[in-house]
Amino acid sequence: MRIVAALGGNALLRRGEPAEAATQRRNVDEAVRSLADLAADHELVVTHGNGPQVGLLALQAEAYREVGPYPLDVLGAESEGMIGYLIEQRLENELPGRDVATLLTQTLVDPEDPAFRRPTKPIGPVYPGHEARRLAAERGWVVAPDGEGVRRVVPSPDPIGIVELRTIRRLVEAGVLVICAGGGGIPVVVDEEGGLRGVEAVIDKDLAASLLARLLAADLFLMLTDVPAVLREWPGPAARPIRRARPAVLRAMAFAAGSMGPKVEAACRFVEATGRRAAIGALGDVRAILDGEAGTLVIPA
Repeated sequence: MRIVAALGGNALLRRGEPAEAATQRRNVDEAVRSLADLAADHELVVTHGNGPQVGLLALQAEAYREVGPYPLDVLGAESEGMIGYLIEQRLENELPGRDVATLLTQTLVDPEDPAFRRPTKPIGPVYPGHEARRLAAERGWVVAPDGEGVRRVVPSPDPIGIVELRTIRRLVEAGVLVICAGGGGIPVVVDEEGGLRGVEAVIDKDLAASLLARLLAADLFLMLTDVPAVLREWPGPAARPIRRARPAVLRAMAFAAGSMGPKVEAACRFVEATGRRAAIGALGDVRAILDGEAGTLVIPA
């Protein structure tokens, strides 16, 4: 079975953890154990988030004032290479003899996408409100609430194509375990002369992974996060897991725009386009999710 597995941000940094290399390595070790178990029996393509890492790189770039800050597409490429390296190395250790490759991936977006006029994608660390307001004033950021704190938000246009799709497909068909489209991929547009040009944005990793899964004709699209399932009536004491649902049922519900909302939308898009299944669940429950004993399964109508 061909599976596209999208790792949530918790694969590298959990909320409140310091953005240190040792912390990220430790979390990757835990994530890869679950992925290696999948890869033993299935054709696997891995994607991942990069929000905290892109934000950290942006802060580091601003600390050196001798050159102008690097744009988000370049920072996205840097983070995709960094995170891919950590995951790739650990997978190679867990699966000796298995070919593993990280591919920097460019994701096409529409330059007229309204998201460029309405930033919504959180990146970087969570700040206390007063500090976020100060940084926004100093650096011209747009900020928005995130849990009990505030984060920087940037444009998040809808993905419409994967530039390296043919290369990814060839690698997968050759038996390579591919890590690609990290952080949603590097956002690019086609310019007036037909060339590619990076843009100042971050693409939602789940929507990009859903597009990748559709284009690769995956049998299952799997989103692994830090919650056991999609929850009905969350937050609150009446919250309970949704074990199985069709896209129409999920679309009639409201989910948090910055967390579960994109995952549900990504799952619905995949199922509606392919007639195959998508699943959302906890990273440590991979086998149980595949067996239908954990997580949320999104099924065709």
